[in-house]
Amino acid sequence: MSALVETTDEDATLAVARFTAEMAWANAGPEVAEPEVIHCIEEAQSYMLERRWSDLVSLLLTSADLIFANSAEKDLECIFTVICNLVTKAGSPDEALAMADQIVTKVTQQPSDKPALRLRILFNLYNMLENPYSKFLVYERALKLAANGKVADLIIPSFKKMDAFLKEWNIRKNNQQELFLAISNILKDNKGSARDSYSFLLKYLATFDGEDAYSISEAKEEAVRAIIEFVRAPDMFQCDLLDMPAVAQLEKDGKYALVYRLLQIFLIQRLDSYLEFQAANSALLKSYGLVHEDCITKMRLMSLADLASKGSGEIPYASVRDTLRVTDDDVEFWIVRAISAKLVDCKMDQMHQVAVVNRSTERVFGPPQWKELHSRLAVWKENIANIIRNIQKANAAADQTPEALQGLAIQ
Repeated sequence: MSALVETTDEDATLAVARFTAEMAWANAGPEVAEPEVIHCIEEAQSYMLERRWSDLVSLLLTSADLIFANSAEKDLECIFTVICNLVTKAGSPDEALAMADQIVTKVTQQPSDKPALRLRILFNLYNMLENPYSKFLVYERALKLAANGKVADLIIPSFKKMDAFLKEWNIRKNNQQELFLAISNILKDNKGSARDSYSFLLKYLATFDGEDAYSISEAKEEAVRAIIEFVRAPDMFQCDLLDMPAVAQLEKDGKYALVYRLLQIFLIQRLDSYLEFQAANSALLKSYGLVHEDCITKMRLMSLADLASKGSGEIPYASVRDTLRVTDDDVEFWIVRAISAKLVDCKMDQMHQVAVVNRSTERVFGPPQWKELHSRLAVWKENIANIIRNIQKANAAADQTPEALQGLAIQ
């Protein structure tokens, strides 16, 4: 019958030293192995007495590959918990980072072998570190391990806490760029995460605001990717890509100017402009995997939203027919689709052949849209002020009841 025995950190560390040494010399005879094991334990004791924690970590990791190959996962997790715990004894953040780097390097060398376990070890190490930047570096390596080991589903839940992480880490802009792009790429390959991938891609592009032309040029490929993903997405109808310097640089780029032009068409123009563009650049669209019929569908919906936002509150069916290039019988079908996509909120007046618009979605929201919103708010403010004034007048009139009427009321 076994019993639980309390052990100190020192006992656990020396037990790991013995275990790793015995495994390293397992194929040697007892006469060779025993002295080597004793020497390893004595060396570990010496490092502990001298507080040479980085050297101790290096010693315990000497046979890491053998340990991973020949130990049960439960034992592996215990061994690395002991090793990771040594970072808490470091005399400075730099020493703790150096120790963490040794551990991470060993753990991530073979990402396809027990990847879930390796990821748990890195998470454990992350939680033992105190320095925010050191924690970020471990998390960044965990991202790469998750991607290379095909266990991204284990790290994806942590993305929801990214705002809190960024506040804690307080990392530089270049670190943010690497992080956002890595997360976006992981999500891109994960089924059902396209929208989240696009969101982190936009965060990546936004980090280039205020950068010089040379720095911004690094983001060209990802800017193109963002445009193509927006055009391809059947349920995205609004974005701020045109306002981003990382995207705007494509306008005059010899290689990608047409891609930028395509974005302009989808955000500020209508179906007729797209059809003209497609006729001249069909090969370009195909090269990016864009399907013409899908693009037409999206442009019809976005053109209808544009009609609603630019109109006087009513859209004649004839305007819908001509703008969307559909038959009279299909007009209401496309209005219903736009309502379903939440691009417009309107009612169809079949008798007068108009759509009465209550609300519409703007494809872009820049200075012109802010100006229009300001004007509408000013009108609403004046209308409310008029209502308040009328109520005040009515109350004042009620308080000034004629004396004759008062006497009549008393009788």
